Amino acid sequence: MADTTEVTRLPTKCLRLDRRNPRLVEFGVTGNTPEKEIVEILWDTMDVQELVQSIAASGYFEHEPLIVVEEGGKRVVIEGNRRLAAVRVLLDNHLADAVNCRIRIADKSKRRALEHLPVLISDRASSWRYLGFKHVNGPAKWSSYAKAQYIAEVHRNYDIPLTKIAEQIGDRHKTVQRLYRGLMVVEQAENSKIFDREDRYRRRFAFSHLYTGLDYEGISRFLSLRPADSESPQPVPKKHLDLLKELLLWLYGSKKQDQRPLINSQNPDLRKLDSVLSNTESLAALRSGHSLDSALEFGRDAADILEEALLRAKRELTRASAHLTIGYKKSKTLLRVAEEISDLADDIYRHMERRHRPTGETRRSGRG
Repeated sequence: MADTTEVTRLPTKCLRLDRRNPRLVEFGVTGNTPEKEIVEILWDTMDVQELVQSIAASGYFEHEPLIVVEEGGKRVVIEGNRRLAAVRVLLDNHLADAVNCRIRIADKSKRRALEHLPVLISDRASSWRYLGFKHVNGPAKWSSYAKAQYIAEVHRNYDIPLTKIAEQIGDRHKTVQRLYRGLMVVEQAENSKIFDREDRYRRRFAFSHLYTGLDYEGISRFLSLRPADSESPQPVPKKHLDLLKELLLWLYGSKKQDQRPLINSQNPDLRKLDSVLSNTESLAALRSGHSLDSALEFGRDAADILEEALLRAKRELTRASAHLTIGYKKSKTLLRVAEEISDLADDIYRHMERRHRPTGETRRSGRG
């Protein structure tokens, strides 16, 4: 917790949102971003509306003071930005209209109660342990990118070793080192001009795809990646930056190149990409323009593919059979589909049966 434990009350209008908040940095907030725009970002992305409803109904909970630091003559809220934004919306009808909030407080005494809020005056250096435990490894977790930003800030600004940060916030799974390494890979790519986060195809920056994937054997070997506990600011050897450029394009796509990312969901797409990068033929297929699933097939044993496909087909046909009586509405199109399936199944069976017979033996009878 912050070093100063005495709660005081400050006017809400003198409190400022934290432009250095890792979650806001993730959305491109800078030191010059207007507070109205920050409130709109918080409203759109971080469920401020639920806090507005709660505060409008029950008031501000006094046992949840904001943590405030004094910087540049301003009182900046480093913990409780969502709560401050919610109170701002309730006190400012113009701001409420801007975020399309219909909730209003008519009771004047309730409004006056929100004009001063409970705060703890502290500083960033004294508060990092509490914030780290709460948002990196605790009950109110930030996104993986926000966590990584915060860890790097504490590491750099206060010269705290990553192992010490992990110890202080109760991390027993090397999450701190893994997040830091992921961020260092992003920064290395951006500094080398091989990647631009703003050029990603999708709006959301799915940082977890990268930092999780770096732990996979195929991806790690593809990049010749340095281990997380090396805490290197340049985890990828310079001679492999071209490979990192490929990987980031596969992960995030590019608006400029109108290229969609290969990873639509971390599970199972990231594992598929890891398998492709582990196989020379699959990798070559991916680079030549094949889809992720198609490239994956190049590296698999044909017998495994056949078995998997036949078993999957059997499951689906069994499912279709269970719905046949009620589900079939005398559709000629479906009838033709069933005929094609039957013909294809016969062809597959005849081919397998021929391969199964000893050489020279003639087929005595059909199936059944």
